[in-house]
Amino acid sequence: MRLDDKVGFHPSMKPIQKMYQDGNVAILHGVGYENSPRSHFRSMDIWHTCEPDTLGTEGWLARIVRDLDPDKDNVVTAVSMGPSLFRALVGPGVPVATVENIDSYGMLTGLTPEEKLSRVLSRYRRVYSPAIGTGPVMDYLGQTGRDALEGADILAAAPANYSSNIEYADSPVGKKLKGIAQIHLAGLGSRIFYLDHGGFDTHADQISTHSRLWEEVSRGIQDFFDDLKTHGEADNVVMFLFSEFGRRVQDNGGGTDHGAGGVCLVIGDNVKGGQYGEYPSTREADLEQGDLVPSTDFRSVYTTLVEDWMGLDPTEVVGGTFEKPEFILK
Repeated sequence: MRLDDKVGFHPSMKPIQKMYQDGNVAILHGVGYENSPRSHFRSMDIWHTCEPDTLGTEGWLARIVRDLDPDKDNVVTAVSMGPSLFRALVGPGVPVATVENIDSYGMLTGLTPEEKLSRVLSRYRRVYSPAIGTGPVMDYLGQTGRDALEGADILAAAPANYSSNIEYADSPVGKKLKGIAQIHLAGLGSRIFYLDHGGFDTHADQISTHSRLWEEVSRGIQDFFDDLKTHGEADNVVMFLFSEFGRRVQDNGGGTDHGAGGVCLVIGDNVKGGQYGEYPSTREADLEQGDLVPSTDFRSVYTTLVEDWMGLDPTEVVGGTFEKPEFILK
């Protein structure tokens, strides 16, 4: 589907295209930051911590969790869907539940709580020790691991209390989104969910890989929102999709390499659909080392999500004041 003379949806994105036509998808062009390092690890650090100039250790979503639940009354205010805790959710004293597979929670696995805790800590240690240091990491992760286990106990009831006529696609992202729907519909007070879907680093075989990935993501998103709608819960969820950087303008013969300015999507019934920001110029003279030049600071997008959707002061969360695109209905 062509949106104008510059951009359009990939043919595999028909479900998202339909949501766009319904006015529920915002497309944000040229999102990024200055001086992209083209490193996965460094770029994810920047997106996760809102610290483009220094090595941040506290996630932007962790700051939101602290604002939402300052007394730490609910260890499932935020849920990290995956085997490890995403850095956007990492913050001292911020409890986060980590869910690898919601359907296996509550089952007898043969592991004692101590063995489960050891496994959780081992995963976290591998991810965060290189960036933060072993001493601070272990001081922080001891409680984080216990919070994760406590959150697992609370979330164990979610699948049993869930009923739906939506048949999710059998894909990793589809399973994660179904798990999020189960937890959200259980009414446990969870406010933030984070998941990933890898494979978009298409240096090679981009055409077929891109097609498969967007089919999985688009179908999973459609199933998720259809599920919420059947339960009357679609109007209080907003989904934000991003990648840590865009792709190079010039292909490398089979794919594209790491770039700078990219695109973000925001989806939901409370989203003011349309295109936001100028699509960066593709003229060779306007490129920066072969990359699209970012035209929208990613912290501007976060500002809209924090202030207009979450109803919180964004200044401390994003580390400053940024002009926000108005993609949330008021």
